[in-house]
Amino acid sequence: MTRCILIGAPVDEGQRRPGCLMGPAAYRVAGLGATLGALGHQIEDRGDVRPTVASPAEHPNPAVHHLAETLAWTEALSAAAEAAMADGLPIFMGGDHSLTLGTLSGVAAYAKKEGRPLFVLWLDAHSDFHSPLSTVSGNLHGTPMAYAHGEAGFDPFPPFPAPVPGAHICMFGIRSVDEAEHAALAQTDITVNDMRVLDELGIVAPLRDFLDRVRAAGGLLHVSLDVDFLDPAIAPAVGTTVPGGATFREAHLVCELLHESGLMSSLDLVELNPFLDERGRTAKLMVDLVGSLFGRKVFDRPTRSF
Repeated sequence: MTRCILIGAPVDEGQRRPGCLMGPAAYRVAGLGATLGALGHQIEDRGDVRPTVASPAEHPNPAVHHLAETLAWTEALSAAAEAAMADGLPIFMGGDHSLTLGTLSGVAAYAKKEGRPLFVLWLDAHSDFHSPLSTVSGNLHGTPMAYAHGEAGFDPFPPFPAPVPGAHICMFGIRSVDEAEHAALAQTDITVNDMRVLDELGIVAPLRDFLDRVRAAGGLLHVSLDVDFLDPAIAPAVGTTVPGGATFREAHLVCELLHESGLMSSLDLVELNPFLDERGRTAKLMVDLVGSLFGRKVFDRPTRSF
């Protein structure tokens, strides 16, 4: 039995399409807590994080927007994440991916205090490896992985507590990386399993290789699951759709393998925009995937219609 700590992160400022702030409520309505409880896990819902009033902040890149608000979210979510790690396995219900600036910061601080290496599995269509200086869109949801890796250009964000080495990061399902991110990633040891790699090698071998490294190091594993990791044909409720994503079975296989490894220590659920959903189908699918992450097998699922 795992003590699952649900933490809402209604962050909407990291991109420009409103709606992600409704994500935490959608996960609750779709039965995330009930799904985990039915699997025998202990559930504690700590409600939604509320940041302090944002202090004014400016940035030399004029494209960057909502910097002050994102700084406030980062501080609040970092504190919530570090506290929750000491009590169980936190599940951060987002919210756009800029929330991971805070969640990973708090998880890294906890790992450093415990003297354990931190690993990150990035299930996403995008690498999110911009800095605030390099982003052209100004959307800070495209920066958290660069922040966690310790890349330059993040003033006035606080220094990342313990930058995650590239060898400890695995990007999975990537299929949209722009030129600046590609150049930056080429200077790192980050494993990038894009969809070409997964088409050639399949899901199992690359994922097991990474999980073996986590296990050998005795590491903590943070999993960040973006809705756009999935193909938009099965998960339309995201503002950053990229064709060619993971299928229903591929996504469940990833989650089942993660459960069997017993290594996951924290989880982000990000970029769900209920305003773009169809009768809640994406929220229900994400909850179903969380079920696989926590022990449900594919043959346990009842037949249902959306």
